[in-house]
Formats: sequence, C-alpha cells, structure tokens
Amino acid sequence: MNAAGFPLLSLLTFLPLVGAAIILFVRGEEAVVAANARWTALWTSLITFGLSLILWFRFDKSTADFQFVEQLSWMPEFGLGYHMGVDGISVLFVLLSTALVPLCILASWEAVQNRVREYMVAFLVLETMMVGMFSTLDMVLFYIFFEGVLIPMFLIIGVWGGARRVYAAYKLFLYTLLGSLLMLLAMLLLWYQAGTSYIPALFELRIPEHVQTWLFLAFLASFAVKVPMWPVHTWLPDAHVEAPTAGSVILAGVLLKMGAYGFLRFSLPLLPQATEFFAPLIFALSVIAVVYTSLVALAQEDMKKLIAYSSVAHMGIVTIGIFTLNHQGISGAIFQMLSHGVVSGALFLCVGVLYDRVHSRDILRYGGVAKVMPSYAMVFMLFTMGSVALPGTAGFPGEFLVIVGAWNANPWVALGAGLGMILGAGYMLYLYRRVVFSKITREDLKALLDLSPREYVTFAPLILLTLWMGIYPSSFLSFFEASVAALVTRHEAAMALPRLAGM
Repeated sequence: MNAAGFPLLSLLTFLPLVGAAIILFVRGEEAVVAANARWTALWTSLITFGLSLILWFRFDKSTADFQFVEQLSWMPEFGLGYHMGVDGISVLFVLLSTALVPLCILASWEAVQNRVREYMVAFLVLETMMVGMFSTLDMVLFYIFFEGVLIPMFLIIGVWGGARRVYAAYKLFLYTLLGSLLMLLAMLLLWYQAGTSYIPALFELRIPEHVQTWLFLAFLASFAVKVPMWPVHTWLPDAHVEAPTAGSVILAGVLLKMGAYGFLRFSLPLLPQATEFFAPLIFALSVIAVVYTSLVALAQEDMKKLIAYSSVAHMGIVTIGIFTLNHQGISGAIFQMLSHGVVSGALFLCVGVLYDRVHSRDILRYGGVAKVMPSYAMVFMLFTMGSVALPGTAGFPGEFLVIVGAWNANPWVALGAGLGMILGAGYMLYLYRRVVFSKITREDLKALLDLSPREYVTFAPLILLTLWMGIYPSSFLSFFEASVAALVTRHEAAMALPRLAGM
C-alpha cells in the first residue's frame, strides 16, 4: 500500500460491501428487516458519496498523473498487483457513481416492496463494482469489476423487473459477456507481452501495427456492446423497459459509460495506429446510431423505450467525440458522458414517478399531466431541455465541443452529429407535449398527486447539476483538461514515430 496517504479509493470501493453485509445479517420481522435494509443502504451510500467528495476537493487539476494511488503486491512473480488510482478522466465518474446510488435508493423507497433486503444488497454490490472499475489501475481488476457489474444488474432486472424481465436480463448478460470474452483474450496477450497488468506500464509498450488491429477489434467487441453502438444496441431498449426505475437510472447513468471509458483507457493510449485506422468505421457506425435510433425514438409509444433509444443516440455523439482524436472532441465526449449520466438518469426517474402512480406504461396515451402535477411538469421540462442540449443546461457544452471536434476531423461526421441533435429535439419535445400538454383522456389521472417531499429531495441534486454543468462547464472541464491533453499528445507522438521511421 502506498504509505504516503490514506487508502481512500479502497474505502470508497469496498465500503458498500460492508453495508451489504450488515443488511444480510439483519434478522426480524419482514417489515423491520425491509426498513432496516432501506436505511442501512441509504446511509452507506450517503457516507460513500461524502467520502468521494474528498476526491473533488483534493484533486490536483494541473497534472495528468494518477492521484490517490494505492499499490499492494499480490502475485509479483506474475506481474499482478493491487493498484488503485484516478486521473482527470476517471475521477468524475467515481463521483457520478457514488452520487446516483443514494438517489436510486430513495427512488426505490416505496416502489420496491418485494425482497427489499436482497434489492438493497444488489445495489450496494453494484456500487462497489462501478467505483472499483473507474478506480483500478490493474488490468485484471478492471476486467473483474467490468464483468462483475453484470451480476447485480442481472438480478435487479431479472428479479424486480417487468413482465419480460427474464428475457431482458439474459439478453443483457449474453450480449455483454460474449463480447468481453474477446477482451479477456486481448488482455492476456497484453499481459504476456508486458509481463505486468499495471495499466500505466502498458502505455510504454510498442505494439506492432498488425497486432494492434486484432487487439483493437477484441476490445471493440466488448466496449461497443457496453456503449452500446449500432448494431449491437438491441439489448438496451429491452433492459430499460423491463428494469425497475432505479435499475434504468444506473444503467443509463453509469453502465453505458463503461464502454466509452474503456476506449479512453485502453484503445486510444495503447493502440494508436489501430485507433487511427478504425476511426472512419467508428464514425460511420456512430452517425448511423445517432440518426437511426433518433428516428426509431420518434415512433415509440413507451416512455422508457423512447428514452432508451435516445441514450443510444447520445452515446453515438460520445463515440464520435472520442475518435475525433483531438482535444475538443475528446473533452466534449467526456463532458457528454457526465451530462448524459445526470440528465438521462433524471429522465428515467421522471418516468418512474408516473409509472408508480398510474401503474401503466401507456401514459403517452393519457396526457394532460401539467393540469394535475404542475411541479412535476416543470421538473420534467428542465430535464427535457437538458436532453435536447438547450444552452444553459448540462447537455449543451458537451455536444457543442463534440461538433467542433468532429468538424475539425471530418465535416461530414459533424453534419451527421448535428442532424442527430435536431432529431433529438424533435422526439423529446414530441414526448413532452404528449405527456404534459395533451388532453386528459382518463378520469383517474385527475386524482394524481404532485411530487412528494421524498421525490423533491431525489430530484433536487439532479436539477442543481443540470444547471451547474450548463452554466459553469469549466468547473468540470478543468478536471480532465490535463489528462485529455496528455492523451492527445501521446497519440500524436505515437503516430509520428512510424512516419519518422519511413522518412
């Protein structure tokens, strides 16, 4: 262990498991066990979030180096060890993960009444996997956390989901697992070549270009499914529709970012020639995703499925930004990942509020919510504006930077991304009009109650973040500016070597 400081990242990673263990050992009547499970999960997640704020306040934004580093010898004869650390790219995703979990627990407070103890344990285990994946600097641990996320999410969907929950859970599991097996083979090859699984040490490898090609495709098989990119996106709408509200929040808010984070952590720094070669393919797939899924979203009658397709489109903007390989595009992609995590999570919470009251997924056929739930209509409007990238909301800075970066890389790609933004405004405003401003067609809607105090508390931090990120984006951009600059510089230097060798 690094003797220079306190093992903060390890505490953040494994503290939720302590809360999960406490919940499992609680005994008593079912109602008492459920109440204790809720409160234990909430306080554990709040303490974890409070500790994660130390990262925010003590992070040195002037350097691209990994910080809060922890090292522990595990199997040195095989080059394996316990390594933790965050840089400007990963630190905010740790904060995003720890911030969303307590909101999900609050959102599930009354919605989940069956097997509450197991549900809360699943969420705390999921938090450990998410924080660990963004914090680890060891390739083997990355793979364990990356795949470990599947287990609690599989259970959350398969046990507490909708009518087709088992189908959706198995589809999620099989899609992501099959792709990740190829990634495991790529990691084994990297470990064999470098003699270590320490990720920063892998950055020094000089991998032959033909080997890079196969490694890139192996990583792409896993990361593309997680993003998800077209055409391997079909698991996502089913997972979102069948997942409980909190499951959809984490799925859209954090889990979709894991694939894009993998591109930034492995593909770009380790495989520069292959990244450059395959960038046009990624652009093509991303533009198709942005345009195609936006058109599909326009035709949806299920709110969850519409927002799920919108997530595919927004993540297409992210992959465009990453593979522009310039500072504006990559910075915009990271900011878009963060803003999408906040806004899409909030939109799924908005859907959950209506589903909990109406107990039907045909809310788009009812309409007129503004007449009976005016506060809800205002909150929903703010997050809708964030989704369509209205200036002053969280969605605008990231998409703007991606468009600028894409224009510098390929103007046609920028035009495709811009078309997706226009279509995004179309389907989100169409959704809002049908839900909020249409005539009430069912009498039982007139008795709906507006937001409860618990729901106000749940939405308040997301409202603050949506406005904060839109009005003062530099407070977030500054965290990863140095890391992005170092990533771009490393890529340009790696690309210059072959050219110099050929002179």
